[in-house]
Amino acid sequence: MADLAPHVIALLCLAALVAGFVDAIAGGGGLITVPALIAAGIPPVSAIATNKIQSSVGTASATWSFWRAGMIDFRRLRWPLAATLIGAGLGAAAVTLVDTQWLLILLPVMLVAIALYFLLGPKATDQDSYARIGPFAYGFVAGGIGFYDGFFGPGAGSFYALSLVMLLGMGLTRATAHTKALNLTSNLVSVAVLAAGGHVLWLLGACMAVGQFIGGRLGARAALRFGPRLIRPLLVVISLGMVAKLLSDPTNPLRVMIAGWLA
Repeated sequence: MADLAPHVIALLCLAALVAGFVDAIAGGGGLITVPALIAAGIPPVSAIATNKIQSSVGTASATWSFWRAGMIDFRRLRWPLAATLIGAGLGAAAVTLVDTQWLLILLPVMLVAIALYFLLGPKATDQDSYARIGPFAYGFVAGGIGFYDGFFGPGAGSFYALSLVMLLGMGLTRATAHTKALNLTSNLVSVAVLAAGGHVLWLLGACMAVGQFIGGRLGARAALRFGPRLIRPLLVVISLGMVAKLLSDPTNPLRVMIAGWLA
């Protein structure tokens, strides 16, 4: 923190504000803040850890806004939240033990599938539909996504939103609201694990958290006001943006694989 110039810190806080706005609506804010932190000279592990702490504040801000608006039913989320907590804890603990390269192959494919679903699939509205499974069964899905969020992270918000729409039959705005509560749980558990390893830059994270808080409030209000008209296209754009970001890395194993096929 002491080695960063004031204007760099200010730019990081601005990046956090934009990320908080995007994250509250469609997820994927980490694609803005993590590269910004690394570009500022923060080591990758500390960048991810610090991103988690400031992202938690933005997600908490959005969760609070949605809850105040009556959009989150925490009783219905009892089992999913418990499963997310356990899954995220296991995922964060496993990240140092398991090779993540296979995720870099699978993740872009999954994100493209999500973008195509929201772009070409049945039109997602604010009307709740028939739930295919109950909250207890959905807990296993939420726990799996929580494990992924603790283990890796990008796209978790999109996965939560899609599963809530498809499996619990929630309207898109309500699914977005419940996504924030689940995402907050997995973020907080990840922060606890990473902080125990001494990777969090607390002062920088606190400065960026101010931007995340403001962005999260603004994003939640925009989602409540505009609903699927805003959420649906942003989910598509953010999902495809994450794919582009992942494949922009020349060392990405999927990119290397595709280049080998085309050679």
